Parts: sequence; structure tokens; C-alpha cells
Amino acid sequence: MLSTPSTVLRSANMRIAIVGAGGVGAYFGGRLAAAGADVRFLARGAHLAAMRAHGLQITSPNGDLHLPRVTAESDPAAIGPVDVAFFAVKLYDTESALAMLPPLVGPDTIVVGFQNGVETVASLTRAVGVAHTAGGVSYVSAVIAEPGVIKHTAMDHLIFGMPDGSRSPQLDALLEACRPAAFQATLSHDITVDIWTKFVRLSVFSGMTAVTRGPIGVIVNDPDLLEMLKAAVRETLAVAHAKGIAVPATIDEDVAVAYAALPPQAKASMLEDLERGRRIELPWLSGAVVRLGREAGVPTPIHQFITTVLKPYVNGGG
Repeated sequence: MLSTPSTVLRSANMRIAIVGAGGVGAYFGGRLAAAGADVRFLARGAHLAAMRAHGLQITSPNGDLHLPRVTAESDPAAIGPVDVAFFAVKLYDTESALAMLPPLVGPDTIVVGFQNGVETVASLTRAVGVAHTAGGVSYVSAVIAEPGVIKHTAMDHLIFGMPDGSRSPQLDALLEACRPAAFQATLSHDITVDIWTKFVRLSVFSGMTAVTRGPIGVIVNDPDLLEMLKAAVRETLAVAHAKGIAVPATIDEDVAVAYAALPPQAKASMLEDLERGRRIELPWLSGAVVRLGREAGVPTPIHQFITTVLKPYVNGGG
């Protein structure tokens, strides 16, 4: 039974749906399932078939994991109402995935957006209502290496919170469920700033690795590329500040230090998709920086360059 506001929801009894069992959803969902949470995956195609036949496998520097049996469905009605749903589909699949949410949403369900970009909370609010919507941030480098197999290479941190800063029994229980799950989790009291802070970082990480067709080590070890990265960070930061979002002003140096500490072979998922000839999330990353910058009167020449150069590959075929 789902909790009511006056009920303490026990993390051990949580039902969690993963909408979008890709690198983000399947990695964190798999870790939660291994720690004992009741996790249901919503997937499709060969990935769904492999999960049903062989379970879910994760390769990771933090320890490999094989779940021989997982619950994976293509129809959300087969899952039914849950306590928390992770909304982790690619940005270009947002509209079709929003239509799959109603069967998962009961009276007290919270849907947490773990997409890239900065517009997921607005999309979820439109689809399921403000009372059911939470914001989220995932810091992870993970991709579907082959159907049923997730390759994790770096980072594993989830941040989530209600957009108005209020407490939620479901998110409190989710935090408890994450504690034994071998990844870092934070319950945020200002998730909007967290979302924009990630957007500043990710729009640059995605754009720079994709436009150079190289991992982060190539960029941080080249003084000219590193300066270009920092300048791109400052562009997105200026857009955030123009919109009144209090992203820390030191983020350009913070990002440079953080990226230098990553494994040099780390790539953004957008580069992974580009290399595989898949659709890329460019319009919602560097493209969004350009669009939001134009609306705010903020120049964004580096993100404009990234958007222009990668535009031929937005729909795949890179």
C-alpha cells in the first residue's frame, strides 16, 4: 500500500519503477535491487528481452553485479502504482515516456526526473501534477554496452528533492533505500540549483567531448581545449545567473578540477551515442544553452559553435 502523508514509509517496502532502463536508470535501479528494494524496470526492444531472459548485468570499477532475475516490463500497467518512479529516458523520448506515467502514479507517488537538461520538472509537472513531481540529478558515466549489460566507468551520485524544498515521506524512504546500495545519494533542499549546477557541468562535458570526439583526458591535458571548456562553463553560468539561479560563481575552476580527477577515458553519454550513430541530446544541452541564452540576452558563442558543428548528427548517423 502506498503511504499517506502521515505514514512513515519504510524503505524496505518501497516499490520503485525505473522509466527508462538505460545507463542511468538500469545502473541505479540495479544497485537498488541488489540492496533489496522492490525495483521494476520499464524497458523495450532487445534490452527488455535480454533482461527478461538473463537478468541485468553491471560492469563497474566499484564492483560488478549480476542480477539473474529482474522484473522488466514494456507496459506500465503491468507494474501499477509505485511509491517512487525514476524518469530517466533520453530527452528526445520525453513526450512518449510521459504518456506512460499514469498507470504508475497512485495518490502518493513521487516521480523523480533524472534526465539531463533543465526542463524535466516542468515536463513532469505538466504530466502528473506538482504534488507528484520531484527534481533529480544523476552524476554517472554508464551506458548500455549490449542488451542486458550496463557498463559503468565513473561517478555514481544521485541527488533528489522536492522543487519547493518540502519534505516527502517517499524521498526520505528513497534516501534510506540508497544507503546500502553502493552509491552516493543526497536529499536536496534546493534541487533547482542542483539541477542547474549539473546543467552547467554536463552541457560542457557533453559538448566538448562530442565535438572533439575524444574522452575527457584529451581535453583537460590540452591547455587550449581546457580554456575552451572553462569559457563554455562561464557561458552556461551566465545564462543561469540571468535566470536568477544561484549557481556558484567558482564553477569554472571547480569543473576543471573535477574533470581532471575523472578517469581520462571517461566520455559523456552524448559522445557514446554519437559514436554509435544514435540520436543525441544536443538540442537540450548546448542547444538549450544557446536558446535560453538568446532569451536572456546572454551571448553563448562556444555553445553555438558546438551546436552548429554537431547539428548534422542530431538524429543519428554520426
